[in-house]
Amino acid sequence: MEVSRTRALRGPNMWSRHTAIEAVVHCGEAERALTDMAGFEARLRERFPGIGPLRPASSQKTPISLAHVLEQAALALQAQAGCPVTFSHTHATSEEGTFQVVVEYSEEDVGRAAFDKAVELIAAAQSGASFDADAAVKALRETDEDIRLGPSTGSIVDAACKRGIPFRRLTQGSLVQLGWGVKQRRIWAAEVDATSAVSESIAQDKDLSKRLLQSAGVPVPIGAPVESVEEAWTLAQEIGLPVVVKPLDGNQGKGVTVNVASREHMEMAYKAAEDIGTVMVEKFLPGSDYRLLVVGDKLVAAARRDPPNVIGDGAHTVRQLVDKVNEDPRRGDGHATSLTKIRLDDIAIARLDLQGLTPESVPEKGRRVILRNNANLSTGGTATDVTDDVHPEVAARAIAAATVVGLHVCGVDVVAESVLRPLEEQSGGIVEVNAAPGLRMHLSPSYGKGRDVGEAIISSLYGHGHGAHGGRGGDDGRIPIVAVTGTNGKTTTSRLVAHMFATQGLRVGMTNTDGVYVDGRQTDSGDCSGPKSARNVLMHPDVEAAVFETARGGVLREGLGFDRCQVAVVTNLGEGDHLGMNFLNTVEELALVKRVIVQNVAPNGYAVLNAADPVVAKMAEVCPGQVIFFASDRHHPLMATHRAQGKRCVYVDGDALVAAQGAWRESIPLRDIPFTRGGAIPFQNENAMAAVAAAWGVGLDWDTIRRGLASFMSDSDSVPGRFNVMDYRGATVIADYGHNGDAMRALVQAVQALPANKRSVVISGAGDRRDEDIRVQTQILGEAFDEAILFQDACQRGREDGEVLALLQQGLKGATRTTHIEEIRGEFVAIDRALERLQPGDLCLVLVDQVEEALAHLNQRIQEA
Repeated sequence: MEVSRTRALRGPNMWSRHTAIEAVVHCGEAERALTDMAGFEARLRERFPGIGPLRPASSQKTPISLAHVLEQAALALQAQAGCPVTFSHTHATSEEGTFQVVVEYSEEDVGRAAFDKAVELIAAAQSGASFDADAAVKALRETDEDIRLGPSTGSIVDAACKRGIPFRRLTQGSLVQLGWGVKQRRIWAAEVDATSAVSESIAQDKDLSKRLLQSAGVPVPIGAPVESVEEAWTLAQEIGLPVVVKPLDGNQGKGVTVNVASREHMEMAYKAAEDIGTVMVEKFLPGSDYRLLVVGDKLVAAARRDPPNVIGDGAHTVRQLVDKVNEDPRRGDGHATSLTKIRLDDIAIARLDLQGLTPESVPEKGRRVILRNNANLSTGGTATDVTDDVHPEVAARAIAAATVVGLHVCGVDVVAESVLRPLEEQSGGIVEVNAAPGLRMHLSPSYGKGRDVGEAIISSLYGHGHGAHGGRGGDDGRIPIVAVTGTNGKTTTSRLVAHMFATQGLRVGMTNTDGVYVDGRQTDSGDCSGPKSARNVLMHPDVEAAVFETARGGVLREGLGFDRCQVAVVTNLGEGDHLGMNFLNTVEELALVKRVIVQNVAPNGYAVLNAADPVVAKMAEVCPGQVIFFASDRHHPLMATHRAQGKRCVYVDGDALVAAQGAWRESIPLRDIPFTRGGAIPFQNENAMAAVAAAWGVGLDWDTIRRGLASFMSDSDSVPGRFNVMDYRGATVIADYGHNGDAMRALVQAVQALPANKRSVVISGAGDRRDEDIRVQTQILGEAFDEAILFQDACQRGREDGEVLALLQQGLKGATRTTHIEEIRGEFVAIDRALERLQPGDLCLVLVDQVEEALAHLNQRIQEA
């Protein structure tokens, strides 16, 4: 068995909506249908009992191959490690013995590692070598815990997902973008982007924040920063023992020692705080430790925190009791679990000493042994929910504390006998305010009811709302997205839709095969029709609407760059393009990739489909939203049925483009759509219909649509390389990027509508296409053009010198019209040769390869003329 290529599909893809690892797996003849199934399975199960029953992916009649075993092992290893994965699939390709294995992942690094371990497992089962499944699962679990979102960030992201708000991790850490474009917000753990660095700095400076709280009438303990143990001890005696010693700038309870009452204890406490930073001493307030969580101007949760402790049983030592408590599955080493393991370190031993104990002491039955003074969860403490007990006056003081410091999400630490009474009545006070507070004590407290604090934070960012689309009053953080795919017409349709959005006054982000554009400015060049470019547009803070040309390559390579779109447009598939690559040999197989955008239309969105293309029309079956069909022929059976059902259609009726739904009609004269040349260019009519349907589906008003159509020009500035018509010394020159049989037929039909004395064509062929795909282009052109100038382009894409030219010549054999043929090396030389031969009244179609450079060359020649 050989794994030749592994990809991470980071968005919805042709297999599922899940993120997944996809690998190409080659199996030897004996590995395609395991005959020694019993023996192999026994060896496999001996090494990894958790693999579950071996089964073929599709039906019991299919023989089990090693690829199927690899699929199940990679999924089972992740599941055993605690990853929430359920989807996997093995697809037999057209190449004998070659499979595509797809396995869902929740974290890419874990998915890749699980795949590698699954390969090792199978090799071990085949050879009889050992395989440590426990160690493999442990390593996967540790990787998962290390890189997955922690409980605080995770709870906010989960709440966003419930509201249908999209998210994207911006780092391996806790920095997350919620929403798209202008509606994006960013969180870093439990800190939101609206919180200023100034407010965060104030919260970190415990002395400054305490002085600000005091000025706002919030009760706080007295104290001050100190620079030595002597100064600390002097201050402690002045303010009255016992005291609390802590770092001036600290978090998670690190270096905090409470109830310090002796010089010896002070020295120990000072050293612990000094390791973190500047030391602060303040009055110890008697009572319990409470954490109040303020979000915006509301108290949303409160918990009493108790220090780590064990209860004696008269039989076990303190060390044994701690080990027993740490066996609780809720306790882990980091922040991924709801509780943290208790540590028996120097601080715990010092705390035991104060109680006359050592780790080896056996406390009597029922004795409560405290192992730390501070009650932070990160040091092994427990939390009890007291949200419903908080007195309104206590809540008001906590909210005032958060407001005066300027924190939008604030953890307020209160020490008091109880939160049932105002702090002033019981000598209680607020001892700290915390930016980016940990949320796990509120999400899953040790005792009491968990609180949905993630939803509270999301509501503060996006307003209150419920359901998949934010509900009443809530926002889902989305901007309109139109995704466009097909064989031909994608770029023109994308640019026209983007132009209509801009006509509405929106700042548009657009990706296509020419580059990335934001608000009319090009921000990237080259073929940008993949998911990475789409994600970059959605990260841009100015973008109010997005239009994505979505090419086959990007979907195969990585999936979509978004989770769903408002409108998906499929222009056509025809005979297809790029066939014979990536195991896609037929138009029907190509459709499985192209239809991914249709499968991921929002439930309230639309798929815009070409009714005249049967393979495209069939995609209506997989659309979660509604469908708008378009076709030039309004009497097409599918169009007639769709219209009769009161659904949306766009078609050409005489000299007008018509949008219809039931008895309602909107008619736009084709003469008012300049790039169709009054309707004379059929494929431009189709592009106009697709774009109008998309604009209708996204909710643009008809005045905007009309103005957009009227002001859109098919020139080399607006749509480079897409039927750009120019004048050269009284001859017509048309530049186009067409490079497949369907494009040639459409161009021939368009060119025949234009008058000309003599017709010539300049063409090359893309070397990465099949031989028949290169030949068919000149077969079609040979029926319509008098002269053909064939050129060899800059990149042969794996072909030998002259090989593409020979295939183009083969296509011209027996041509009924072409009588003059020339072969030329170099695109610009070929263009110049064609221009040389032009007379007034002639027409020349230049099929450009290097679009920008060729158009610049043509424009220069036209200016010179």
